[in-house]
Amino acid sequence: MEHPAHILIVDDDLDIRTLLAEYLEKNGYKTSTAGDGKAMWKALDESRVDLIVLDLNLPGDDGLTLCRNLRARSSIPVVMLTARGDPVDRILGLEMGADDYLPKPFEPRELYARIRSVLRRTQSAQPAARANEPQQVRFAGWTMDVTARHLVNPQGVVVALSGAEFRLLKIFLDHANRVLSRDQLLNMTQGRDADPFDRSIDLQISRLRQKLNEDARSPQIIKTVRNEGYVLATAVTRE
Repeated sequence: MEHPAHILIVDDDLDIRTLLAEYLEKNGYKTSTAGDGKAMWKALDESRVDLIVLDLNLPGDDGLTLCRNLRARSSIPVVMLTARGDPVDRILGLEMGADDYLPKPFEPRELYARIRSVLRRTQSAQPAARANEPQQVRFAGWTMDVTARHLVNPQGVVVALSGAEFRLLKIFLDHANRVLSRDQLLNMTQGRDADPFDRSIDLQISRLRQKLNEDARSPQIIKTVRNEGYVLATAVTRE
């Protein structure tokens, strides 16, 4: 029998931590809680964690800093909670390596659905990817190292990728020369449908183009297809 997934809830609001822990435990998960970054690292040292629910606004190191530092040492999936209305703050969370985000206030059942989606995506897809995928993907003089999760530019210099950038570029490489809509990209990278006003994919693509040294006015690798979406317009080889 498989062990229940262990969810670590990191939020400085005791009521929210208690509510979420009780709700998730009723739905079959094991939970631990932490009120700040120090307690989060302690919990991670003491037990195996399958997913972290991480609040953006925390005392001391905020959620963005914690997520960035976590990504430097671990691939544990993160669902970020944010009370901020600015979509740029949410994008920053994804850029730091979060797997999904949910603005406050929210219904516990919506967070539960996001957690299920992220766990399903990470637990089922990653083993197959390690077994079947090539270690290096080459395109337009660039090389993506799938194992190390970084880029090497045409001059041989390593370019670090955030978790969000890695997932997005991998989707493009897996669907090279095929136009992908914003809805498709959001669903593939985050496992959910797009909100009509959600411009997160546009912002992520802009950041990814910067990593690829693309001319914003005339990109040659990731091109915009008007009224349709985006396409990685170059040959791809795998090793």
